[in-house]
Amino acid sequence: MFSENAKKAGGIEVICGSMFSGKTEELIRRLRRAQFANLKVEIFKPSVDVRYSEDQVVSHDLHSIPSTPIDSPASMLLLSSDIDVVGIDEAQFFDDTIVEVAQNLADRGVRVIIAGLDTDFSGKPFGPMPALMAVAEDVQKVHAICVKCGSLANRSHRLSSEEGLVVLGEKDVYEPLCRRCYNKAVGKAED
Repeated sequence: MFSENAKKAGGIEVICGSMFSGKTEELIRRLRRAQFANLKVEIFKPSVDVRYSEDQVVSHDLHSIPSTPIDSPASMLLLSSDIDVVGIDEAQFFDDTIVEVAQNLADRGVRVIIAGLDTDFSGKPFGPMPALMAVAEDVQKVHAICVKCGSLANRSHRLSSEEGLVVLGEKDVYEPLCRRCYNKAVGKAED
C-alpha cells in the first residue's frame, strides 16, 4: 500500500496527427477518465483558438470539456498548483517554452497530456511539437482517413490560398490527405 506522502510519478503524453484525426477527441477521453477517477484536472488551450468556443476544448464531432484559454505556457505553472492531470490542446500554437513548462509539471508529479498537429499545412514539423514528442514518455500518432482515396491520412492539406502558418479553419479550409494524394494536391512530382 502506498503512503500518503508517496511522490506521484509525473509524465508527458503526446497525441499528434493531422487535422480530423481525433487528437482532441482522444485528449478529452483521457481527461474524462481522469475526472472519473476523482483526479484534479486542469485543461488549457491557446487563447487564439476560438473556432468552437472561447472556454471549451471542443472536438470536430462537438464533444467538449471546460478549459482555460491562455496566451503563454508559463500561465500553466501559475494555474495548476495542486493538480494531478494537465491537458493541453492545440499545443502547436504555443511557443517553445511549452516544452520546459510540460517538463516542469511532469517533474512535479503531474500527468501532462498534450494534443497537437505534428506537421503544418506544408508538411513541415509544427512549432514545439517535435520537441514535445522527444521528451514525452508516450507518443500516440492518430490518423484521419484520406478524403481522396480512403487510405490513412497524415497530412493537413490547406484548401485556401492563404500563406500564413496559422490559419484557423475546419473542413472549409483543410482536408486530410495521405502522402500520395497530398503530393498530387501540392503539385509535387511522383518518383
